[in-house]
Amino acid sequence: MQANPANTALPLSGYRVLDLTIARAGPVAVRLLADWGADVVRIDPPDRKPTLGPRRGSDEQNLHRNKRSLSVNLKTAEGMRVLRQLVERSDVVVENFRSSVKERLGLTYEALCAVNPRIILASISGFGQTGPYAERPGLDQIVQGMSGLSSVTGEPGRGPYRTGIAISDTTAGMFLGQGILLALLHRERTGQGQWVHTSLLEAMLNKLDFQGARYTVDGHVARQEGNSHPTLVPMGTFEARDGQVNICGPGAAMWTKLCDFLQAPHLAQDERYKDQPSRLAHRRELEEAISAITRQFGVAELVERLNQAGVPCGPVYDIGQAFEDAQARHLRMTRPALHAEMGALQLLRSPINLSACAHAEAFHRAAPDAGEHTDDVLRELGYTDESIKALRSEGAVA
Repeated sequence: MQANPANTALPLSGYRVLDLTIARAGPVAVRLLADWGADVVRIDPPDRKPTLGPRRGSDEQNLHRNKRSLSVNLKTAEGMRVLRQLVERSDVVVENFRSSVKERLGLTYEALCAVNPRIILASISGFGQTGPYAERPGLDQIVQGMSGLSSVTGEPGRGPYRTGIAISDTTAGMFLGQGILLALLHRERTGQGQWVHTSLLEAMLNKLDFQGARYTVDGHVARQEGNSHPTLVPMGTFEARDGQVNICGPGAAMWTKLCDFLQAPHLAQDERYKDQPSRLAHRRELEEAISAITRQFGVAELVERLNQAGVPCGPVYDIGQAFEDAQARHLRMTRPALHAEMGALQLLRSPINLSACAHAEAFHRAAPDAGEHTDDVLRELGYTDESIKALRSEGAVA
């Protein structure tokens, strides 16, 4: 298999990855590898129904850019032979099948290791590879609820609420991507492949972070606090004359600066707000008192003057405003991917910045149609045009 010449300067150039995942979490992990130079071949069964919309839709294009697609029928003996040849030549296989499906397809670590002892198998699931829920389908919203995330999201007494993004899918994908990189580093030292796996539930229980530790260490079960920080006050969303802003003024120094800016010595001197525990105990009264003053200012004025005073403050944007903000435009969070029929698609770049490896000015490949690179990949494996034609006639590839 040949790496893309455009990627030879990237840190994962020379590594070959097979992507057998569906939905979102697995493709997020693989996208990390593809963006940084890995030669990714996506395995698209001929009869697979779209799970996240059409491949030429914005979601699938953003998930699968920089990959190639081989359409192979793993229900046929010849299709499985093609897969084994790919495994022999690959570094990483990424999948999110149920355990029973992995067994049937011969995609367990033991089976893959017999074909390629250096292989890294990376697996992602809803609830883990073992345990009472191992065979359950795991979807983002289900795990948001089961991890406790929904219980701390939203206004007090009005929840539970899901977050506005597929946070358990994307978090699990990010962690699996990190795990793959760790396994590659381990193999560089030892020559050993291994099985890397995580799940949406493990990822979200970890992502609870300090809210989780408040329970595991202190026995405290956190509740909804809306836009207010659970433990630090004042830190939350406040009203302006023409919108809303987030203001962070906890701690003695920032609290003093905030009171000075608000010209509110009565707040600084109020015994109810003298220290952090006191402010936490009287949060609602304090937040309303602050909003009563901030309503006299415009958003832009609050953002400019509070930041100058040393008190962090930012506007509350919708997604369009977020991408059009001056700092976001400066960071250039999008890059074009040239699609043969759809033109230049502005997709989200990796947020990782490496000083020795600058982001390319464009993605080297838009997301492929299913089977777009079947012939190319098979030729790299040594198949002739005649043998590829035979595979198609047998229904092994498409």
